[in-house]
Amino acid sequence: MTVEAGRILEALGAVTLHASGQPLPASGRLSAIAVEGSRVAFSIAIDATEAAAMEPVRRAAEEAARSVPGVTQALVTLTADKPAGQAAPARQSAPARSAGAGAPRLQEIPGVKHVVAIASGKGGVGKSTTACNIALGLAALGLKVGVLDADIYGPSMPKIFGLKGKPKVVSGRTIAPLEAYGVKVMSIGFMVDEETPMIWRGPMVISAITQMLREVAWGELDVLIVDMPPGTGDAQLTMAQATPLAGAVIVSTPQDLALIDARRGVAMFRRTEVPILGIVENMATYICPNCGHEEHIFGHGGARAEAARLDAPFLGEVPLDLRIRESSDEGRPITAVSPDSPHALAYKAIAEQVWEALAGATFRRPAPLIVFE
Repeated sequence: MTVEAGRILEALGAVTLHASGQPLPASGRLSAIAVEGSRVAFSIAIDATEAAAMEPVRRAAEEAARSVPGVTQALVTLTADKPAGQAAPARQSAPARSAGAGAPRLQEIPGVKHVVAIASGKGGVGKSTTACNIALGLAALGLKVGVLDADIYGPSMPKIFGLKGKPKVVSGRTIAPLEAYGVKVMSIGFMVDEETPMIWRGPMVISAITQMLREVAWGELDVLIVDMPPGTGDAQLTMAQATPLAGAVIVSTPQDLALIDARRGVAMFRRTEVPILGIVENMATYICPNCGHEEHIFGHGGARAEAARLDAPFLGEVPLDLRIRESSDEGRPITAVSPDSPHALAYKAIAEQVWEALAGATFRRPAPLIVFE
């Protein structure tokens, strides 16, 4: 049975705001209703001071959405775009959309100036190691930096940063990130055993990423680096639609197979109106530590040429080196422990270009609307 957003709105008409008795759809607090098959998701805008009082309304809205024939799962969240004490602005109810066409609202993360996605079209290209070292390169510039490990199925940041333990609850549902080398880090890997498989469907992944973004006490950050899952699926689209991404960095190895997937990543971000801050060529060159012979195992210059073809900035090359792999496995990232090494200098040069692009950005990106045909 096809689920229509209009049917959800009709069901929500029976949910009223306790203070005024006004039906929820007429209150202007509803976001667009996202429908994917039998799954439904939307949010209710509140002032931060209303959180406790509006929780019964949220539950009632969730139950009403689940009561619609064909709906098997409903995800309803309360969102406060303004600090406590400032009223949430009224929003017009979104028109009914066809299944799968609802776009979540763009929401700022309090205290975070810039959110940057580190992405790749495929796994195995060193994206997480690159994300970690770019974050450390930004921190070396004197910036306040955080890292969100959004790769739910393969969280790497706890190991790369050498972090163990579980985050502590600050208040209510808000938790504090862990910290290493002056960088705040949050990962699902802190909350599950590293040998536990994450057998989660898309909505659960999206919910987890949303919680780690908005229910973490990030504090004041100049840059929040998001280590994205590989590919161009639900998680990436949700991040692009619902998070104010200042830009994306695409990581690729030089060979054609990786570059094909990198193109898809660039195309996805451009379609969702996220600026491409640049492309990084990882594992560009291997130099034998014994004889000094230089070998291009995965080819060389492919990402640079692709950046030129796509009219995107080329941020630089990072070599394939045993020391980078060993330092990451040991939880001692090379940019932190060997800041003057050629490898660390390469990451720092990339970080400097990223910060220059962010510092010079004057745009404010509207929430993109993606229609699946």
